[in-house]
This record gives sequence, C-alpha cells and structure tokens, in this order.
Amino acid sequence: MSLLHLVMGGRVTNPQTLEFQDLSSIELVGVYPDYASAEKAWRGAAQRTVDDAEMRYVIVHLHRLLDPAGEAQDPQVD
Repeated sequence: MSLLHLVMGGRVTNPQTLEFQDLSSIELVGVYPDYASAEKAWRGAAQRTVDDAEMRYVIVHLHRLLDPAGEAQDPQVD
C-alpha cells in the first residue's frame, strides 16, 4: 500500500480548531506519496497565508484511514 498524504486547508471558525467555515471552499493542495513531499507542499501553502490567522492547512495521513490496523508504516512520522 502506498503511504498517501493529503494536504488541504481553508478558513476555520476559530484558529485553535479545525472546524472549517465553508466545506465547499476547502483547498485541496494535493495527494503525495510520502510525508516529506506532503510537508513541503503544506509549508508552501501555509506560507502563502501566514498573515491570516483564520487560514489553516493540514496534512491528512490517508494511509492511516485506509489501513487502520497499521500494516503500512510511514518511516518519517510516528
């Protein structure tokens, strides 16, 4: 199984949470085969909106959702 990582983001209701204001306007940055490339994309997206506290980008470990038993391991992330 590939170790897929999704990078996405959008405007949140509170900078302390991940409750997005409008799910239809979430930006899907991309899906990446490893954590290092996902982190690079995340940093680029987050840097573009660094002055906007209500914008939040995250890395979603898709492989953990697809393989909840943990058979696929990502060597760069615990």
